Amino acid sequence: MAVFLPATRESIILALRAHHPYETICLFYQILEDPSFTPYAVSMKVLAINNLIDEFMERKMPEDLFGLLTRLRPFFSSINNAKTAKIVWDIMDSLGKMPGTSDLQIELCRETVQWARAERRTYLRRRLEARLAALLLENKEYLEALTLLSGLVKEVRRLDDKRLLVDIHLLESNLHSSLRDLPKAKAALIAARTAANAVYLPPAQQAAMDFQSGILLLEEKDYRTADSYFFEAFESFTDIEDLKGIISLKYMLLCMIILDQADNVADIISNEVDYHNRGRDLDAMEAIANARSKRSLTLFEIALRDYKAQLEEDPIVNRHLSSLYDTLLENNLCRLIEPFSRVEIAHISELIKLPVDHLERKLSQMILDKKFTGIMDQGAGCLVIFDDPKLHPIYPETLETILNAGKVVDSLYARSAKIIS
Repeated sequence: MAVFLPATRESIILALRAHHPYETICLFYQILEDPSFTPYAVSMKVLAINNLIDEFMERKMPEDLFGLLTRLRPFFSSINNAKTAKIVWDIMDSLGKMPGTSDLQIELCRETVQWARAERRTYLRRRLEARLAALLLENKEYLEALTLLSGLVKEVRRLDDKRLLVDIHLLESNLHSSLRDLPKAKAALIAARTAANAVYLPPAQQAAMDFQSGILLLEEKDYRTADSYFFEAFESFTDIEDLKGIISLKYMLLCMIILDQADNVADIISNEVDYHNRGRDLDAMEAIANARSKRSLTLFEIALRDYKAQLEEDPIVNRHLSSLYDTLLENNLCRLIEPFSRVEIAHISELIKLPVDHLERKLSQMILDKKFTGIMDQGAGCLVIFDDPKLHPIYPETLETILNAGKVVDSLYARSAKIIS
């Protein structure tokens, strides 16, 4: 027969006063073995479970959290669905806060989904499957996540669970944007907004929707609108103390840098975020903004080297680094050639530390794109820069006159054709 402690407040106090943490854990488990299931005993057992979760969190024991949820399944059959769901989510959320536990979270979520299906706990099972899809997405297991979401969205539509439907469509949108399928990502986001119009959304869901809107607008290069969505998401996430607030601010600063507002980045960081909570993500964006402000390729490359995890390993930022680099290179070249009317390409190559052939291609492209006015004298190996031509006001008026005269001639020709016919 299993040894147990009576599920009372005195037993809880006894466990908390134990001298060794493992003795505390053992005593809490003994409280859970109490065969009594009176309302008072159940409330004490729930208190013991919460204390166990805190102990495992404090001592970084993810496997024990996994084992706790498995061990509690017989207990769940004696309490209502709401309490069961709360305990399951508390354990899942606690495990999710421990770094390096993504595989363990997926395994636990899969087992709990199977248990919920066997116990016919449909409400809990649907939300666990949505959680599993989110974990698979984070783990880049896109095919399995897409298959799971496809079946789940059909079931939830039939049941008309609007709030869960919003979560599922947001996951779909995130998944398709990760696969670079922007039309489907936009369609899923529109479906999420449609479902959201019929139900109250908590701040976390609304912030997630704003964040995803910003991501899609960023991919479409609508940086100004994306900036506003990221700011809304940042404020909402900050109000609920969600760590995604820093990521929202990071992407907002990325938009500002691309829009050539890099000079404001340092002030925004200092005004919006406490110095001790800013983290390396914001330090990375400040370094990129500093490089953009000074039009320095050297500082840009140093930032990429020092903050590789925050810049190159972030798929959203990484997709825009090449355009940022091109813009910075163009700005740097414009700064270098500003004092000259004629300069050797080899000299510019030495100043900017780029191969001559690569530099020639870039300068030719800039001339074609009208970033500056000049020609490439390849015979002499020189770049000739012209002053920006000043357009006399009579030129556009003359062009307009010629255009109108052409319309008159066309009209007269059409009338004469009718008369002859």
